[in-house]
Amino acid sequence: MAELLAGVFGQESLWEINWTLEIFAIVTLTLLVRFGAIRALIVLQRQTEKTSNVWDDALVDAGRRPVSWFILIMGLLWAIETSEGYLQTELFNPENLHVIRQVTFIVLIMLFATRFITLAEARIMQSLKEESGQDQASLDPATLNALAKLLRLSVIISGVLIALPTFGIEITALLAFGGIGGIAVGFAAQDLLANFFGGLMIYLDRPFAIGDWIRSPDREIEGTVESIGWRLTVVRTFDKRPLYVPNSVFNTLSLENPSRMSNRRIKETIGIRYCDAAKMNAIVADVKNMLENHKEIDSSQTLIVNFNSYGPSSLDFFIYTFTKTTNWIRFHEIKQDVLLKIIEIVHAHAADFAFPTTTLDGLDAIRPEPDPQ
Repeated sequence: MAELLAGVFGQESLWEINWTLEIFAIVTLTLLVRFGAIRALIVLQRQTEKTSNVWDDALVDAGRRPVSWFILIMGLLWAIETSEGYLQTELFNPENLHVIRQVTFIVLIMLFATRFITLAEARIMQSLKEESGQDQASLDPATLNALAKLLRLSVIISGVLIALPTFGIEITALLAFGGIGGIAVGFAAQDLLANFFGGLMIYLDRPFAIGDWIRSPDREIEGTVESIGWRLTVVRTFDKRPLYVPNSVFNTLSLENPSRMSNRRIKETIGIRYCDAAKMNAIVADVKNMLENHKEIDSSQTLIVNFNSYGPSSLDFFIYTFTKTTNWIRFHEIKQDVLLKIIEIVHAHAADFAFPTTTLDGLDAIRPEPDPQ
């Protein structure tokens, strides 16, 4: 049969026909296998989306693209191997194809792992947002983002180290060179490393998170945390300017996080007139009773209302108490309500508030006598 075809088409034409048919069959089979695998993964993904587990969704979604590329590349390499008998070239020798297979497998596994980490991070982040307002989550978004970055970096480094021997590069020699070069790089990048470890400490200790209001009594740093990177933390000041703070600064900085306060404090000194001294005791008692029964005042915290001092122009008493809310706007509304109620109490006792006054005695003694004329 082959001799008959060779006689009809010629030896060279028959060679081309055989090569074309084999390549066509390989390409067709590759596309069919790819189509079937993708369809199977789509069906599997629809099933996993019905579950509440975030890991299976991320696993299937992350595997779609690497599986597609794996089938296509393996089919291409198969076609190249088939062509080796027809095309005599050093490019398609078995050793080169073996290296390409290994590198392809390593790269696709690395892409799958990084994609899986990214998708899992996004799904966990979404679940954390849905849980906000309920019980406090054990994992905040900043820590989740840091862990995802570390895992992706670990995957990439591991993939590179595994792929190096494929190209004939010994890892031991590379590590020896890295040990010597690392000393030089360490001296040249001290600030960069300090910022990196400063960022790591922020992620581990969690003195603040994205969205927290922070301020430092040591330096002029105050605002809302917008992002936490490995080198810089971005703080948006209250006049809406971005402040870029190197992470190493936080290693030696005293930092206050008002966002995590449990209550807000009302601390005021109030002065009444000296002529209302007899009413001081009743005023103090009524103010204290008002605070103890105020629905927005936390009576479980310290609550003090006492006559405090003799001022130059007033008798002073002070209030010291805490609101239940920590919201800045709501706090000022409550504080205004408390101060207005104090005004009502003072006026209800027919008393009034003092203000700076000066009294001059003995004016008659220093007044000049009238002219008898």
